Amino acid sequence: MLPAQLDRAARAELKTLTKENADAVAQHLVMAGRLIDSDPALAHRHALAAERRGGRIAVVRESLGITAYATEDFALALRELRTYRRISGRDDQLPLMVDSERGVGRPEKALELGRSVPRDRLDPAVQVALAIAMSGARLDLGQPEAALEELRIPQLDPERAFAWSPALFDAYATVLEELGRDDEAEQWWQRSDRASIALDRAAIPEGEEIVEVIEEEQPDGAVD
Repeated sequence: MLPAQLDRAARAELKTLTKENADAVAQHLVMAGRLIDSDPALAHRHALAAERRGGRIAVVRESLGITAYATEDFALALRELRTYRRISGRDDQLPLMVDSERGVGRPEKALELGRSVPRDRLDPAVQVALAIAMSGARLDLGQPEAALEELRIPQLDPERAFAWSPALFDAYATVLEELGRDDEAEQWWQRSDRASIALDRAAIPEGEEIVEVIEEEQPDGAVD
C-alpha cells in the first residue's frame, strides 16, 4: 500500500489531516519521490495534488519545492522552499534555495542567502550541497578563484569516500578546468570515479559510513 511506504517522520506530519486525506496525500508524496528522477513533470503533478489536499504541511511544501526545482521552475521552487523553511524551521533545503536564486538570475542574492546560516548548524551533506551551489554562484559572477575557495571545505577529502564525495570532487574539477588547471582537474575527475566505484561496491547507506579511497600509483611512481 503506497501510503504506508511514506517514511515515518513524514507520516507523522500528516496526522493533522483526516485519515482518508492523509492517505491520499501520502500516496501522492510517495509517487513524487519515486518519479522525481525518471519523470520530474509527473512527480511535480503528484506534488501539486498533495499540496491541494495538505498545503499547510511542511513536507508537502518541501515536495512541491523539490519537484518544481527538478522541472526548472525556479521561482516556484524558491517560493515553496521558503514556505517549507518557515513552517518547519529547518535549513536542510538551503542549497536548493541558493541554486534556485541562481536559476532566476540572482547570483548575488544566492550568495547572500547561503551566508545567512552558520555552516556548523548544517548537516555535513547539506554543507557540501551548499558549497557546490555557492561555487556555482561565484562562477555565474565570473569569479572562478572564489568558486574554488567555496569548495575548500573539510569534506573535500580525497582519501575517504562519503555519499557526497563524487559530486564535490566533480564540482572541484569543473572549477579547476575553468581556471585552466587541467592536470589538477583530471586528478579530481579520477578521484571522483574511484569514490563512486568504492561507494557502489560497499553499498554504503547515505551519511552512515565512509570508505577509504586508495590512490593508485602511476607508472612513474607518482600518486595522482
